[in-house]
Amino acid sequence: MTGHVDGAEPRLPPIDVARWVNSAPLTPEDLRGRVVLVDVWEYTCVNWIRTAPYVRAWHRDYRDLGLTVIGAHAPEFAFGRLPENIDRAIRDHGLTYPIAIDDDYTFWRALRNDAWPARYLFDADGRLAGRWVGEGDYDRTEALIRRLVEAAAPATVLPPVTAEVTAFVTGPQPTYAGITPETYLGAVRGVPGTYALTGDWRVEDEYVEAGGPGAELVLPFSAGEVNLVADPGPAGIRVLLDGKPAADARGADVGPDGRALVDRAAMIRLVDGATAGEHRLTLRAERPGLRVYVFTFGP
Repeated sequence: MTGHVDGAEPRLPPIDVARWVNSAPLTPEDLRGRVVLVDVWEYTCVNWIRTAPYVRAWHRDYRDLGLTVIGAHAPEFAFGRLPENIDRAIRDHGLTYPIAIDDDYTFWRALRNDAWPARYLFDADGRLAGRWVGEGDYDRTEALIRRLVEAAAPATVLPPVTAEVTAFVTGPQPTYAGITPETYLGAVRGVPGTYALTGDWRVEDEYVEAGGPGAELVLPFSAGEVNLVADPGPAGIRVLLDGKPAADARGADVGPDGRALVDRAAMIRLVDGATAGEHRLTLRAERPGLRVYVFTFGP
């Protein structure tokens, strides 16, 4: 989506945030003359995690040609305001561009943003040139970055399109048709009937918390990939797919013994490569204190 964007702030607003990582505070005046890509992110959001390689690539290939990438982190859950959690995520995801920690959603509101992830591209005069919400459109984003960089400095010799975007446009495109939508578990956004609890659980606004060992959560789903945002740790979870260890369909965070360890507030990859059709995921807490927030899914 390019050009004027209805509902979005037409110029780069003041970046009024709690703190900065990887940079001194930046202002629109500091950035005048540079193309600016604002990436609104949240470190446990699977949709952002899938976009991160492209944002890192644009920073890598265009920063010396006049592009400044700013990652604006706005928390979805209370633990996302803890500096140790955000700073670890910045390290884990290899983010070396400036990060604006927007704990109070001040910059979010100034952008008139309403979703994670979202990308806002401003030209060298601070005017909004494009906005994209969610995954995809990486080729369009990079094409506009290239046009704006060249317009700001016509003598610029542009590099080839990034390898990441080239692989995206030449590879198979994922489809989310028929896949279970994200499933929240707390009292505020949880939908009755989307999952079942047995044993000792406590339902809070943002999450459900296991009150004892053996507490089980059962989730029916249709997807190839299942992820879970969970906290705190260390807490072990037994993971069963259709009543059995997931085996070849286990996610990257599940061991061969069918156990996942939650050692921080993060997104945990539980299932990867489930066959098409309906499945049943069972999580069994090994100790009290495990908090589960939301399940997300992929093809």
